[in-house]
Amino acid sequence: MQLKTENSFTRFLKEEKFIEWKISPTDELDRYWDEYLQQHPTEKDDILLAEKHFKNIDISSFKMRPEKRQEAIHRLEQSLNSYNRKRKLHRFSYIAAACAAVLIISVLYIHKEINRNSEEMITSSEYIVGNELESEDIQFITGNRTATFQSNVDIQIDGNQTAQIKREDAETEEIHIVQHTMNRLVVPYGKRSKVVLSDGTQVWLNSGSTLEFPSAFTENTREIDLSGEMYIEVAPDNNKPFYVHTSGYDIKVYGTKFNVSSYSNSSSSVVLIEGSVGLQSNTHELRLSPNEQAIYSENGIFHTQEVDVTSFISWKDGYLTFEDTPVIEALKQIERYYNLSFSYGDDVSFQGLTCTGKIILSDNLDNVMMALTLISGTKYKKEGKLIYIYKS
Repeated sequence: MQLKTENSFTRFLKEEKFIEWKISPTDELDRYWDEYLQQHPTEKDDILLAEKHFKNIDISSFKMRPEKRQEAIHRLEQSLNSYNRKRKLHRFSYIAAACAAVLIISVLYIHKEINRNSEEMITSSEYIVGNELESEDIQFITGNRTATFQSNVDIQIDGNQTAQIKREDAETEEIHIVQHTMNRLVVPYGKRSKVVLSDGTQVWLNSGSTLEFPSAFTENTREIDLSGEMYIEVAPDNNKPFYVHTSGYDIKVYGTKFNVSSYSNSSSSVVLIEGSVGLQSNTHELRLSPNEQAIYSENGIFHTQEVDVTSFISWKDGYLTFEDTPVIEALKQIERYYNLSFSYGDDVSFQGLTCTGKIILSDNLDNVMMALTLISGTKYKKEGKLIYIYKS
């Protein structure tokens, strides 16, 4: 069976030339991609899938008051004109920068939510400092063997004691896995991975996550352990209930699709997309319905609310969705994805800023940070591996 990797189509969503083609097609770009398909016919399905996901992102659906939209566009034009004069960008680079800025944040407009009853003022001298961290390898541990991968990988566990590995560059390999043992997949910050378990269950692992799973589900139950974040589509099997174990609670699955976020440095939550799950903590089980989120508190109590599930699962398709999200929370997601470390400090009052929009997760960090500062009215400066975000 050929392993279909998610990375094989999401990489097109990260390419500026593909983005430019979808936003502002020209005869030249049409010829380029026609020739590309002629030279790479096996990638036709991936490009079609990338186009489908691009349409689903629906940039134009983001609503903004006309005066705010014009203000954002004017600021974007001014900044790009300034950037063009300094760097003397040729046409493609200019359009690519504009496309990246507009698409990556999809005209994301970061606006101030100021509490009118508050007398606290946010000064312009405050800033956030970020640092680019050293890249780490993905680790797949089975028995006494540890396989490492520098880029994102997809793994499929089959019934022949082997794991089929597919890399981003479409190279494949087989790894022998040890029977009757728990395997471990460690995905560091800045990387992602997908696993198809032996029963057909599909797991997307986000950055900074660890998944432990058996080579085969030979017992009366199917059980896995998670630290970090995953989106999972559980294969139905009425004879073998499925359980997910986190550090604070267990999830009993009744045939479903859901997202679990269980990072050690942030609140833990479960968002149900389809089916039903039972959250078990302190001998109590809470049943979730689709489009519900359960947030786990330190005292073992779950708080539930209805949510738009898209904003919790879009990361697996290569973009982030925000709706009145605090900028600091958005930066936390960005720092996991790009392996950054931001220091916010107690004296930095960015809490008054929220963001609404969609971010294409480009491979170019500078494009992401440039776009963020362009449309938020902040300033961005990079010195070596240090990133400074200033408030205007």
